[in-house]
Amino acid sequence: MGHHHHHDHQQSSKNIKVAFFLNLGFTIIEFIGGIYTNSLAITSDALHDLGDSLSLGLSWYFHKLSTKKPNKIFSYGYKRFSLLGAIINAMVLIIGAVYIVYTAIPRIIHPEDTDAKGMMYFAILGIVINGAAVFSLKKGTSMNEKVVALHLIEDVLGWVAVLIASLVMQFYDLPILDPILSLVITGYVLYNLYHNMRESFRIILQGTPENISIEKIKKRILGFEEVKSIHNLHLWSMDGTYNVFSVHIVLVDKNSTLQQTTILKQQINKILQNDFDLNHITIELEVSHKKI
Repeated sequence: MGHHHHHDHQQSSKNIKVAFFLNLGFTIIEFIGGIYTNSLAITSDALHDLGDSLSLGLSWYFHKLSTKKPNKIFSYGYKRFSLLGAIINAMVLIIGAVYIVYTAIPRIIHPEDTDAKGMMYFAILGIVINGAAVFSLKKGTSMNEKVVALHLIEDVLGWVAVLIASLVMQFYDLPILDPILSLVITGYVLYNLYHNMRESFRIILQGTPENISIEKIKKRILGFEEVKSIHNLHLWSMDGTYNVFSVHIVLVDKNSTLQQTTILKQQINKILQNDFDLNHITIELEVSHKKI
């Protein structure tokens, strides 16, 4: 079982690595293509892909780093390091988005000609390369691979939009389509960025995970007849998937045996793990003010 898990982790890391190099190589080609065709839409999509390349590179790096065991400096391990990647990525994308908006607005007022045929070729290339990156991740089982694959599917759809615009511009003189499309792509990137950053800051500030209800947890624990009350309840997440929970439980019966309290702890633990997806659980049992 351990060997199988190790093999899965290695394969997962390899899949992300392949997708990273495909994406990074194409991003460089894209920036050159954006300048060559004078297309702001391609340049803005290159910026989007640069963000994706950073995400992929950091995902690959942190995927490997997450296997490191906790130590005296990082007692919870290295899981939260992935949030640093999200923040660095966000800063790069925000700076790039400001540049795209700054460049696009004058080009809406005074449209410039673009090489529509060149745009079409780059769009086809974009669909093929991003499609290949999605294919390399489609059989992945890890959450990391699934999130990255979803990101790359969005890229494919972005290139489909560029392809449609380039085909329209070959038959109709509508150079204004290019800066408009660049603003749409940038707006879409910023929309996703806002949601990702909101979740990242919630984790950093040790907010409760959005998909877990503290009230439901309280109700389940208080449902045990042996439990009188609970206090000092805390719930937070290390990286958005690894959830940490601690609670103090006051017992009804002051004469509970060690065996009874052990069974109660095990039952509560099982519910918290299976029904609420909690990974690191600390339960402190008390009788009045005496801890067990």
